[in-house]
Amino acid sequence: MTPEDALAHCLRRDRGRIVAALASRLGDVQRAEDALHEAAASALTHWGRAGLPARPEAWLLRAAYRKAIDGFRRDRTAQRHAQAMAVLAKDEAALDDHPDIPDDRLRLIFACCHPALDPKSRVALTLRTVCGLTTSEIARAFLDAEPTMGQRLSRAKAKSAAARIPFAIPGPEDWPSRLDTVLATLYLIFTTGYVAGPNEPRDLCAEAVFLARLLVQLRPDEAEIEGCLALLLLTQSRAKARIGPDGATVPLTEQDRGNWDRAAMREGLALIDTAMARRSPGPYQIKAAIAACHLADPAPDWPQIVALYTRLLDFEPTPVIRLNRAVAVAEAGDLAQALADLAPLAEALSDYQPLHAARAELLTRAGQGPAAQSAYDRAIALATSPADAAFLTNRRDKRPI
Repeated sequence: MTPEDALAHCLRRDRGRIVAALASRLGDVQRAEDALHEAAASALTHWGRAGLPARPEAWLLRAAYRKAIDGFRRDRTAQRHAQAMAVLAKDEAALDDHPDIPDDRLRLIFACCHPALDPKSRVALTLRTVCGLTTSEIARAFLDAEPTMGQRLSRAKAKSAAARIPFAIPGPEDWPSRLDTVLATLYLIFTTGYVAGPNEPRDLCAEAVFLARLLVQLRPDEAEIEGCLALLLLTQSRAKARIGPDGATVPLTEQDRGNWDRAAMREGLALIDTAMARRSPGPYQIKAAIAACHLADPAPDWPQIVALYTRLLDFEPTPVIRLNRAVAVAEAGDLAQALADLAPLAEALSDYQPLHAARAELLTRAGQGPAAQSAYDRAIALATSPADAAFLTNRRDKRPI
């Protein structure tokens, strides 16, 4: 493996952990990213001359600490950073003696979710700094243009620095006010990994499940955290069945149930039962209940799914939830109402591939061939994964329209 390949592999796998470790000690995300950038540049030179280290991620972290100390020394106000420099020199081992959150990434997620930043920027900044997602990946998750998301991230970092937002472990008293954004972040991490598919070098789905388990341990008896973990597990349980041998996405109703992960299903179903017994309903519990209804044997319970989406709109009255509800309405047997429900969403979701895929399917069922053809073409053009594009192309070409 060349130094370039080794460095790229290490950054894909460990960038989030390294930035989290640096930022939690430096108290500054921009300094952390700059230090890692300089360390990566040094790695290419050193590894090419001396060979690859046994643990590239540890080499990068040590080098980044040194680059951060050098950065402080170059600063005209270096004296102000004397304490931080001393902390870095000692590797801040003492900071982990009594951690409230036993993982640097999770601690940084809470820190990024500071109320001084708007909710969307909190999630975007966390995805960038903690999970190492690219600006393009984050923009896709938010349905934003890449330049727009790049500007949002820059503003968030600048505001974070100007407001001197501490990248420190928040006290337990601050967790409730930041919990919604933390859960939204974990869910976006998961969905980004799920959409990317199983061949990505970073297993973001596993990372999101791991962090959600940590939250459950840290905040036991919290129904929404249990609901979030249940949602991730129930969704992930179908992961192996969602791509067919031809590389195309397999819709839920056509999946081989023998490929579903029964252990994950049992754990997820038990969690949602526990959460709902607390009688403190919330959006993640409802989404988990919807995921559970999708798994019903022998077929999804579409009327119950419609009812759950209707309740979910009380918490999240978004176009995407209305789209999902319309699809469930169609599956429950009311095709005309489903098409009527989709119509008002056209402008808000004009660049959202699932809207056009849903319209294509429902228009085909309604016998509106030309409109269905146009919707399929638009959905294929917007598809973000080869598997989805292959599925839509097969659907368009093999079904009578």
